[in-house]
Amino acid sequence: MEKIEGFDWDSGNSNKNWKKHKVANTEAEEVFFNHPRYIYPVREELSGGEKRFYLLGKTNSGRQLFIVFTVRKELIRVISARDMSKKERRRYEERVKKDPKVQK
Repeated sequence: MEKIEGFDWDSGNSNKNWKKHKVANTEAEEVFFNHPRYIYPVREELSGGEKRFYLLGKTNSGRQLFIVFTVRKELIRVISARDMSKKERRRYEERVKKDPKVQK
């Protein structure tokens, strides 16, 4: 993530998350900069041959989002962004409680 230069929003993905989940591109971007955030690899058999990751984190307003993304040429390409499910929120909160970097 250190070499990332920005985000890749094109006609194929620029409005998709807003239409499906009411998540604006700027909201999705915020999660990458806010802490705590947790990134996990997507199992290879589910990723369609491309290395993908999912991210659990919060927007500036505190909205908890689940984001699937890939990295192409130093750019983050968001594939999907939506509100966390109940199970994902539980996983995120459990991870936050155990994270020594998070001030309690």
